[in-house]
Amino acid sequence: MLILNTSGSGRRSAARTTPAHEGSLAKKSNKGQPSGSTGHAHEGEASPLDPTWTGDGQPVTLAFGGDVHFEGVLGQRLSADPATALDGSVATLLSGADLSMTNFESALTDGGCPEPQPKQYVFQAPPTAITAFQSAGITLVTEANNHGEDCGRDGLEQSLAVANAAHFPIIGIGQNATQAFAPYRTTIHGQRIAIIAATQVIDTDLQTAWTATTSQPGLASAYRESELVAAVEAARKTADTVVVYLHWGTEADDCPNPLQEPLAEALVKAGADIVLGTHAHVQLGAGYLGSAFVDYGLGNLAFYDTTPPETYSGSLVITVTGRRIDSFTWRPALIESGLPIPQSGPDASAAIARWTGLRSCTNLSAQPGPSTASSQTENAPFTGPALGVLSDPRNGSPGTTRKAARATRDS
Repeated sequence: MLILNTSGSGRRSAARTTPAHEGSLAKKSNKGQPSGSTGHAHEGEASPLDPTWTGDGQPVTLAFGGDVHFEGVLGQRLSADPATALDGSVATLLSGADLSMTNFESALTDGGCPEPQPKQYVFQAPPTAITAFQSAGITLVTEANNHGEDCGRDGLEQSLAVANAAHFPIIGIGQNATQAFAPYRTTIHGQRIAIIAATQVIDTDLQTAWTATTSQPGLASAYRESELVAAVEAARKTADTVVVYLHWGTEADDCPNPLQEPLAEALVKAGADIVLGTHAHVQLGAGYLGSAFVDYGLGNLAFYDTTPPETYSGSLVITVTGRRIDSFTWRPALIESGLPIPQSGPDASAAIARWTGLRSCTNLSAQPGPSTASSQTENAPFTGPALGVLSDPRNGSPGTTRKAARATRDS
């Protein structure tokens, strides 16, 4: 399989991850500084707020896939055998990573759909979906998307209960906003990784009911920019690498919409090292925003779409040492019967060239530049700009409603 590999000075490691609970992360040193740092930068003291921070100096490899659901042929595969529902192809695309993650474009319920929402598309999957993810080597998923609450409040409660019983991390949802914005935390090779998930896509007429608040279960909503930025800033103080996985973009558009670029810029200034996500069901451009790495759209990973560009698939593999992006790799695939089939030879070369070319309509660069983050920006409250609402998509497509709007402003 041919892959694109843009390398820095990091080295590859395939050791597995050991989860660490929130609040139990060991304090550490960097560049010869004494351990026991509070995480706040002081003159002459290194900390995770320093954009050049490399933690313990050990590289960690992260793999990210796009949208996954279990509708159509994928639902049939799940019913037949959860352990092979995603076949070996997904595992191949994610192989060699210390941690892997995808977007779970569905409600997860223990049975039927208790409260189908008034939408064009309602996606629901049983608890065996977790078996499929685990068998494919997927570490965690996000349900912060415009299908995470397709089966209503009861369905969301079931998602939380099923994930808890299976000891499988599903992030971006919770009993309240604090839980929904809480990062998944793990320590790999001594490096503390934090991953936050949120959605920039919620149907306008469901926004209030689906948004997690101080007293309401729901999704981590990027409409609440200040809460998302605060979550990133809090994670930044105690993590060596901070990742934000978003549901964002406009369906079928392979360039970022006017909401994505400002949000990416705000999150990178708040301390995110990697910002990426899904929703458009097509791939968008990826590259450097300062010294951070941004991918505006991973496309579909395993989905029932049958025609390009929705069938263009693949995985993004990034090796990081603390906050330093050592290398990134695009592993191309093509969806057939719902599953991504890894490409090789001339087909892979063409797919990589197409993926690389998508960067041309972004604000991203092929090479890293000076950091746009500093200890000052990583401690500053969000001050805007407040992002408005985009018009409805031109055409409906799998994974949206006819009335879906794009917004990032509290309602």
